[in-house]
Amino acid sequence: MTRKRKSRKPGSEGPALYQEKSVTQLDQEGRKRQKDKKRKGQKAGSRHSVAQVEKARTQGQRKDPRIGSKKPVPLIVDTKPATKKERRMSAEQELAMLENDAQLMVLLDRIEAGEKLGAGLQKQVDQKLDRIEQLMNQLGLLEEDDEPEMAPVARVSSDDDLLDQFENMEFDSFEDSFDKE
Repeated sequence: MTRKRKSRKPGSEGPALYQEKSVTQLDQEGRKRQKDKKRKGQKAGSRHSVAQVEKARTQGQRKDPRIGSKKPVPLIVDTKPATKKERRMSAEQELAMLENDAQLMVLLDRIEAGEKLGAGLQKQVDQKLDRIEQLMNQLGLLEEDDEPEMAPVARVSSDDDLLDQFENMEFDSFEDSFDKE
């Protein structure tokens, strides 16, 4: 008697329910194995269609954010919208904030240097300066001049009028003011 090695495969101990297969069944199994061998590998032209398959997979995974929103939908429309409470700062705080505004200082320095700003920047500077003036009026810090401004000089249209004006001018009053100094 020959010795058989034990293996872990089922039925290795002996044929439990061994059925003999007919020739036709064996032929069919053989053909099936051959067919499977022929089909090994990828389909023809698969390297070109891989990107399309990946794209289809990613599109299926992406979801439309509008679908399934958890945000409650109001069923009754309110006549007045909900207002947010804004923190108002006092006039002193706002004035201090505007006076210490670095951007405003840079723009004012540019204006003093003779540089022309664009329309948007000039409008911004004007708005901030107007707001500073309003706050100073509100706080009573703005000093108003009691002296009226000098009336504009009447324009002289002809050369003869200019000459008469020059000749009739009193230079003594100018000399006295220089002598005092």
